[in-house]
Amino acid sequence: MTILVPLLGDQLSHNLASLRAVTPASAVVLMMEVADEATYVPHHPQKIALFFSAMRHFAEELRQAGWTVDYVTLDDPANTGDFTGEVTRAAARHGATSIVTVKAGEWRVLEAQQAWPGAKLLDDDRFLCSIEQFADWAAPRKRMVMEDFYRIMRRQTGLLMDGDQPVGGQWNYDQENRKSVPKGHRFTPPLRFAPDAITTEVMALVAGRFGNHFGSIDGFSWAVTREQALAALADFITHRLAGFGDYQDAMVTGEDVLNHSLLAPALNLGLLSPLEVCQAAEAAYLAGAAPLNAVEGFIRQILGWREYVRGLYWFAGPDYTARNHLAATRPLPALFWGAPTDLKCLSQAVDATRRNAMAHHIQRLMILGNFAMLVGTDPAEVHRWYLAVYADALEWVEAPNVIGMSQFADGGLMATKPYAAGGAYVNRMSNHCKTCRYDVKQRTGPTACPLNSLYWDFLARHEGLLSSNQRLWRMYDGWRRFAPDEQVRIREQAAGFLAGLA
Repeated sequence: MTILVPLLGDQLSHNLASLRAVTPASAVVLMMEVADEATYVPHHPQKIALFFSAMRHFAEELRQAGWTVDYVTLDDPANTGDFTGEVTRAAARHGATSIVTVKAGEWRVLEAQQAWPGAKLLDDDRFLCSIEQFADWAAPRKRMVMEDFYRIMRRQTGLLMDGDQPVGGQWNYDQENRKSVPKGHRFTPPLRFAPDAITTEVMALVAGRFGNHFGSIDGFSWAVTREQALAALADFITHRLAGFGDYQDAMVTGEDVLNHSLLAPALNLGLLSPLEVCQAAEAAYLAGAAPLNAVEGFIRQILGWREYVRGLYWFAGPDYTARNHLAATRPLPALFWGAPTDLKCLSQAVDATRRNAMAHHIQRLMILGNFAMLVGTDPAEVHRWYLAVYADALEWVEAPNVIGMSQFADGGLMATKPYAAGGAYVNRMSNHCKTCRYDVKQRTGPTACPLNSLYWDFLARHEGLLSSNQRLWRMYDGWRRFAPDEQVRIREQAAGFLAGLA
């Protein structure tokens, strides 16, 4: 009697439910590098290499722990290229009498798993909130405000709690986490990991097969084992957590990381658990090594936001990525794929993405996402781009952040307003405008920052749909205060820029 245990690339946890359900003596663990998963969107080469390298390292760890592992490499001549084909081949190869696997993290792969004959699908219990618990919370609500969910999770886990109340008397210190970076401030670079023999082999494979994908494989230095991920966590807690809060939303030319953790890929692969990461941050606060605003802000990203978007993804259903509340139809501008742009904020974010398969959350939301929404880009195209280019982009976490938060394509299911901004926001939160060829203080004219006219044009285009939103009344009041001829000039300026994009 042999039990086949298919294990996916984001299930690299030794306490995975399927591994707990069987014994090494009775099971064969199947791990698969398949072309379909590398190409259903053109994933960044570093993202593909991260998955394959982490999978190969994890397979070796399982073997050392006594498991039998059947590992199918991408370049195996018999590789069918998809999960179902490989599960079918492995079941026959090992004479499997049953299949036990953990449910995939996205609808597309779950639907494939459900078609595997006789497969027992187990819930993924590595999250702090189950899909069922989230659905019970969300079902009676018209709008699912993350802050409400976050407070429940704080009480449930006891993180940063003093009895039933938050430590420090406040639930959320976001207002303290929007400081500009002082001139000359230096950030401690994150711990990086030189590729070992396994990673080097994977990098060569990926470069040969997927070298035409957007992004550079050079400089790959991600954590690919739990040991490395724990070292990266310790490095963040020691060197960057204390300053994380103050400059959480800041952007600095030439600085890719600032005080961000870069732990999301390790969390999403399963190399770290969300609770242990949050507890490490809480311990730093209790030890006096990091201030409350930094620790609360960091924990909120994981305990609040990460758990929230996962629950929303499953609650919203498989058609969530097709939503298009603003009826946006423009193709994704070529600058997202590296075409030149004189907008410094955009060129910085795209270049960081190309080099690192990473850009921090404000670059994603308020630079790239904001621009895509202002120019009216089809949200499905925006979604596919984000899914392709970021190392931490799995659909369950990426789609709500893009469709709901960034593009307002779900009509307010997730966000209470569109996150639209003009050049003033970028100027306030970054130093990009100082070296940009555009003048951030001008709305019209040959040197005016395009974000300014695009912002007002966006509001004008969607006035019938958005003007009743209570969080936008000040913006619409501002628009109506412009003289009619100024409104015409602004919209003509935006139309000229949009024509140039085409």
